Amino acid sequence: MTDPAALYADIRDEMRQVLIGKETLVKGLTIAILTDGHVLLEGVPGVAKTTVANLFAEVTGFDYNRIQMTPDILPADITGTSIYREQTGEFDLQKGPVFANVVVADEINRATPKTQSALLEAMQERTVSIESETLDLPDPFMVVATQNPIEMEGTYELPEAQRDRFQLKLTADIPERDEEAELLDRFDRQPDLDPSKVTQVVDSEAIAEARDVASNVYIDQTVKEYILDIVAETRESPDLSHGASPRASLAFLDTSKTRAAIEGRDYVIPDDVKSLAVAILAHRVGLSTDAELSDRTTREVITDIVGRVEPPGSGFDAAEETEAATADGGQLEDEFAEK
Repeated sequence: MTDPAALYADIRDEMRQVLIGKETLVKGLTIAILTDGHVLLEGVPGVAKTTVANLFAEVTGFDYNRIQMTPDILPADITGTSIYREQTGEFDLQKGPVFANVVVADEINRATPKTQSALLEAMQERTVSIESETLDLPDPFMVVATQNPIEMEGTYELPEAQRDRFQLKLTADIPERDEEAELLDRFDRQPDLDPSKVTQVVDSEAIAEARDVASNVYIDQTVKEYILDIVAETRESPDLSHGASPRASLAFLDTSKTRAAIEGRDYVIPDDVKSLAVAILAHRVGLSTDAELSDRTTREVITDIVGRVEPPGSGFDAAEETEAATADGGQLEDEFAEK
């Protein structure tokens, strides 16, 4: 069986041949592909959002399609359509760019809501309906959508149903000065450096095996309760107009187990949940009017919620839970009791 930690290390190290920094993005994409999730990638222009997705497709050997979302793009431009062939007198099914392992919807919020909704079936059911025919999408399948947080003119806000289908929202930040200096040096030495310079280091079989390993990671009942406490708090917070759905709770379950696996553990600790909270919740919730008037962000509200929800710790019986985990084929360590 493929070790998820080794798989992540191979992906990260090969992407470093081109990419400088951005390890959080690489880890998030790895977690998403191992949990059948999709990623909303936000950042100002020029911070390598599309490059990261392209690199990820190259090192995994996945088919990759990029769709430039614009106001005039139609749903059929994404899913495909039936084309009449005059020579044969028959309709020919023409598949759209959504038929790939990794689909990058660049600047997704520039497309109209009608076009954005063309991705809903693909993201949830992994199928596409063209005319009266339903077609399966490749496996694995992941949508990486990018958006610019500072340019709102000519954009359409993603509806709640669309946002909720993104398992993680990751932020591509401006690099630190030393990282940018290294970027200059590297491209000074290799002006033609691009995603084509990396090689494939994993395959679909390895991904499937790593998924199986991650799905069997042990998660204690107290950590499940911790997840439920955080999600419940989003539904009760006066700073939020609406909280997270049960899909967010399931995202916590899957991603925290996978994060533990790529960190080399066969059990989940509260820090796995805490580290993923903003990425899972910030795009799913809505601010209340008072919070908007106070210039608060959903990221700040989620950070505050995680800060005040008590993680499992003092009441945790390490001996009892170790015995339970061993019975399930896992092993707990004292690290869990420290939290």
